Amino acid sequence: MSAPKTAITPTRAEDFPEWYQQVIKAADLAENSETRGCMVIKPWGYGIWELIQQQLDRRFKETGHQNAYFPLLIPLSYLEKEAEHAEGFATECAVVTHHRLEAVKDEETGKTKMIPTGELAEPYVIRPTSETIIGAAFSRWVQSYRDLPLLINQWANVMRWEMRPRLFLRTAEFLWQEGHTAHETKEEAIAETRLMHQVYAEFLRDHLAIPVIPGEKTENERFPGADMTLTVEAMVQDRKAIQAGTSHFLGQNFSKAQDISFTGRDGKVEHAYTTSWGVSTRMIGTLIMAHSDDDGLVLPPRVATQQIIIIPVTPKEDSKQAVIDCCEALAETLRGERFHGEPLRVHVDSRDIQGGQKKWEWVKKGVPLRVEIGPRDVESRKVCLNRRDRAAQEKEFLEKEAFIRDAADLLQAIHDTLLERASSFRDENIVPCDALATFETHWETENPGWLITPWAGTPEEEDELSKKHKITIRCLPLDQQDGDEAPCLLTGKPTRQRAIWGRSY
Repeated sequence: MSAPKTAITPTRAEDFPEWYQQVIKAADLAENSETRGCMVIKPWGYGIWELIQQQLDRRFKETGHQNAYFPLLIPLSYLEKEAEHAEGFATECAVVTHHRLEAVKDEETGKTKMIPTGELAEPYVIRPTSETIIGAAFSRWVQSYRDLPLLINQWANVMRWEMRPRLFLRTAEFLWQEGHTAHETKEEAIAETRLMHQVYAEFLRDHLAIPVIPGEKTENERFPGADMTLTVEAMVQDRKAIQAGTSHFLGQNFSKAQDISFTGRDGKVEHAYTTSWGVSTRMIGTLIMAHSDDDGLVLPPRVATQQIIIIPVTPKEDSKQAVIDCCEALAETLRGERFHGEPLRVHVDSRDIQGGQKKWEWVKKGVPLRVEIGPRDVESRKVCLNRRDRAAQEKEFLEKEAFIRDAADLLQAIHDTLLERASSFRDENIVPCDALATFETHWETENPGWLITPWAGTPEEEDELSKKHKITIRCLPLDQQDGDEAPCLLTGKPTRQRAIWGRSY
């Protein structure tokens, strides 16, 4: 008996990286552009980002942050002020060195070439991140302890010259938000770092149905220039890790470099304690890899561009308009219902194309609920329903009034199913390990899942193990740093610290 056909080829099991690219193509999310390493985000994909942006932005403002905007171009001298930070991004920086172009005609070919001229006195770096340029603004804005805390967020694009681009996961230019704050005391800044870390973990769980492990990065994996980096680590379906968001306590490193100082309560001049935190369009890549199947994209309802698609089934011309009218009336009623405080997003697909083509298009685009209504359904006041968290061919018939009443609950049920499914998969693929021989053997296969180990090694020892097995310590999970003492996997020293190791994107 031949295997069932799928809408996406190859399947996840056959070739996960290529499956990922084909899901993006089939769902019409994005495409590679003419600019190397950069992508065009198409309307269906950008709609997901807009919803992520709107819902996260609401959380930021609820926690007292305000939005602002800062320059794309950063003077090179600003990066030089914070040497460790600049060194961490040096190999990824795109640099602007000229300020105009001149047209020069090639005498041999007759073609006109545009030649950069007007060399800048100081080069600019296209922002890889904005700590330095925002720090310069903070140094002007902060004069007294009364000006603190300063809680700012920026929605922007950044550029990091990526040598091995992959849509949404690693592109030279990507979209993100970056929060930057300044505080009077170390304790306040650390509390801010932990608060935003928690906001990210909750957002991924409650909006994207992605369970994450909140933890701290080791010294080797910290953000350049930070005293502490907190991360939320997600496992996707090939058992690799994705760093889904980070929050950094920067101490006084940047404030001293950029003179973010203020007159304290005792009249003495002090340097502020600063933080930064961010997530990016990488969230969309994480979402795709966490939930999608061999028929295409699977969208968590809160970030689905459309939550419900209604397809009129019109086999006969004489009943066509009645069916379409019924679908439009249902859509209008559903838009009056709310899911997590927002009106349901409902679309009627009345295009003049084959019903099967419509069905598979919306399956591949990941719409949570698909409803079909034909002439008999109009008469019986029923709808034919498919849930995207179930098989594409699995249908059920519901009374129309019951569907209207239960639509929001159905969407929540889909979210809960996706979260439970992803949580179970992750938990099944994190294995405790306390023996070095077992640790070494584990990494002999390509994607074996994560290990959690007792760890008290040095940064140098960590680096050696990481390079040997092409792995990293993803995090020191926050909820597992105060357990029973156990001998370190490598050194045998007693430790309460646990580390999660894995391969990552």
